[in-house]
Amino acid sequence: MPKLEFFFDCSSPWTYLGFETLQQTITKFPEVQVIYKPILVGGVFNSVNPSVYEGRNNPVPAKLSYSAKDLQRWADHVGVEIGQPPVFPVNSVKAMRGAFVALEGGCLVKYARQVFQSYWRDLKDISQDDVLQGIIQSVGLEQTAFFNKINNPTYKEQLKVTTAELIERGGFGSPTIFVNAHDMYFGNDRFALIDAQLDKLSGT
Repeated sequence: MPKLEFFFDCSSPWTYLGFETLQQTITKFPEVQVIYKPILVGGVFNSVNPSVYEGRNNPVPAKLSYSAKDLQRWADHVGVEIGQPPVFPVNSVKAMRGAFVALEGGCLVKYARQVFQSYWRDLKDISQDDVLQGIIQSVGLEQTAFFNKINNPTYKEQLKVTTAELIERGGFGSPTIFVNAHDMYFGNDRFALIDAQLDKLSGT
């Protein structure tokens, strides 16, 4: 059975695109085992990719304009809405710790989609407890337990571990996808290549 690992942080619009494209991909390959690994992408940038911050502080106007247009093209292609949140970048640490709670509760895909939509479509600040309250209510998680868990050292450590794992395995951003542990892909636009590889592995 092919295995696909999806390292992700909901604070990235490109990851939102990758997440939804992944949902389309796995309908074509139901035999693939998908493992979701929440990370804190800021921790990755701090460790191995600080050029991201340099680019934000000193943007190239032509590249910035093109990137905005390209993002909307991709959003239309995937079928999602992506706006310009007033808080960017956002502190996603609580939301991403919460992804582990959602994994335990068997509602990770629904939870992550709600976080993505709240931030990128509804332009809400996902670092705020009241925004997270609406999300967890919509996916059926118990509020008190959720907040207790995301403030628990165990869940804090889980996020650190997956972030460190991605760095150790050569990752430098979100989304990062691994097929069968060692075959790494970065970015939402790599799913054509991922599909081709899964075709080979599946013998189709």
